[in-house]
Amino acid sequence: MRHEDRDPAYLWDMLEVSRELVEMNANASRREFLSNRMLLRATERNLEILGEAATRVSLARMEKTPEIPWRRIIGQRNVLAHEYGDIDHELLYETVRRDIPDLIDTLESLLANK
Repeated sequence: MRHEDRDPAYLWDMLEVSRELVEMNANASRREFLSNRMLLRATERNLEILGEAATRVSLARMEKTPEIPWRRIIGQRNVLAHEYGDIDHELLYETVRRDIPDLIDTLESLLANK
């Protein structure tokens, strides 16, 4: 099986974890998010999973979908996995509120055209 043949599965993983991120954070204010350790850790983990799935998408698919911020997603995963002391929880909150809904729309459109 070619690497590109696995791309739809990785894109679905990205979509599912993105939906979960939005759902779990839907009712949390910034203050609640920053003070809820369990929500913080769950958000960190799901963003890490999102980034890990992104690393597995073929370079050919990445090049065909420049509207997905691949480098940012993977870079954030690397910070979460390897540079724990550098995590900016304010940035994570903004990412979930602002960027993840757009990513969901893009992934849904991409997968609907498969």
